[in-house]
Amino acid sequence: MTYEECTAYLFSQLPAYQRTGKAAYKADLSNITHLMNLLGNPHESFKTIHIAGTNGKGSTAHMLAAVLQTAGYKTGLYTSPHLVDFRERIKINGEMIPQKYVVDFVQNQKHEVEQISPSFFEWTVALCFDYFKQCKVDIAVIETGLGGRLDSTNIITPEISIITNIGLDHTQFLGNTIEAIAREKAGIIKENVPVVLGAMLHEAEKTCTKIAQEKNAPVFKASQSDFKILPRTDVGGPFTTQNLKTVLTALGVLTKKMPLLNKALIEKGLRNAAQITGLKGRMQVLKKKPLTIADVAHNAEGLSLSFSEVQENTKGTLHIVFGTVNDKDLERLIPVLPPGAHYYLCAPNIPRAQKVEILHKFFRKNDFRAVAFNSVKSAYIAANEAAKMNDTIYVGGSTFVVAEIL
Repeated sequence: MTYEECTAYLFSQLPAYQRTGKAAYKADLSNITHLMNLLGNPHESFKTIHIAGTNGKGSTAHMLAAVLQTAGYKTGLYTSPHLVDFRERIKINGEMIPQKYVVDFVQNQKHEVEQISPSFFEWTVALCFDYFKQCKVDIAVIETGLGGRLDSTNIITPEISIITNIGLDHTQFLGNTIEAIAREKAGIIKENVPVVLGAMLHEAEKTCTKIAQEKNAPVFKASQSDFKILPRTDVGGPFTTQNLKTVLTALGVLTKKMPLLNKALIEKGLRNAAQITGLKGRMQVLKKKPLTIADVAHNAEGLSLSFSEVQENTKGTLHIVFGTVNDKDLERLIPVLPPGAHYYLCAPNIPRAQKVEILHKFFRKNDFRAVAFNSVKSAYIAANEAAKMNDTIYVGGSTFVVAEIL
């Protein structure tokens, strides 16, 4: 089995939420528990940091991993989804898991896995934890995939739990109120394990704090930390300032457990975080003339901040290559979409994509200047042909739109 055949098998035989949506969602931990038992519970062999949140968890995870690596710890990093290569999800010290390890693991475990019938995400978590054990990482930064309480990663007992931000997203799984979603995210909080709360709405913070108190988990709020001057970072994105405060609050707790951390190494790691970890797609500048930016923000809160930043730096016309997935509430996007922009609508090449015809009808109904295209690349080409040198092109709306351009 080649690496290409292996990844094709994973995507075709095992459902992936990011690609197919609700059909892949399994709301319990029985499969991953079974898989861990089969593998000898590899997740118990290394320290972890667990991160949940609606926005900012990926950037937060990469910044923490970069700092820990800079301080001399052998650091695992698990994130999702990937942009170009499946192996982006699983890294050690910034290096992706080798193709051979992925192929060997699939071939060796295929028979057992097929009997369990796990989701794509459960399979990937098992692969990740097995790899981190075999490579003897000192610590691993683990990002949840969806929610928290019933997420496949929630079998770990971390050194610290982090909840970055909570908004209305994935409501068909997590609930349709901020409080309900907060309860799901706060499901990663463990007995007596410190938890850091990023900037979030009062009702979300109240819910998370209550659950932490019930579990005797010390609570540290990034909003209450006194950071007079924030260190620089090469990680872009609409939540960078919020994420930095959350990361620094978490590192303040971790320094008591991880003696190699110090101020100079923390600043160095943050300054080069994207370079160290290979993070892409966070307000990433693809070219300067015309200024072309790709960003994976995909809900109202994230897109609002992304578009605000882009508009502040746009001197000419704003051209937006835009696509999304079919479980997003388009009505919630209306207030955040720049009204004067030119929209190039498209559907990423996944089953879960919102049909471009539906997107086009919605945009025209709400009086946006929008043209529909039959692919992400054709929409991107059209935007480049229309844009003048002092214009700005923004590519986003979905991780999968960005992935097809990178």
